[in-house]
Amino acid sequence: MSTTTIRLPEELKARVARAAQRSGATTHSFILEAIAEKTEAQERRDAFFAEALRRKEDFDQSGLSVPWDEMRDYMVRMAKGENPPRPVARKEGR
Repeated sequence: MSTTTIRLPEELKARVARAAQRSGATTHSFILEAIAEKTEAQERRDAFFAEALRRKEDFDQSGLSVPWDEMRDYMVRMAKGENPPRPVARKEGR
């Protein structure tokens, strides 16, 4: 395991120490968990945007989409526990 030094303002260092104590963790493990959580959040955000770009490229190539009113109805019915048929993607205006 490598070592990294971070410089924390005294106020933040004290806040971290208090939060770690309240959570029953050491300051070190609290900081590691915070870094891991922030890293995972950024990785999920990156994956989300990559998927959005991939889907936009698919749309740009195919022109296929599901009209919002049909998709909304489908999602509302799914949320109610129904099992509606999936809407069919088609070119805009059809």
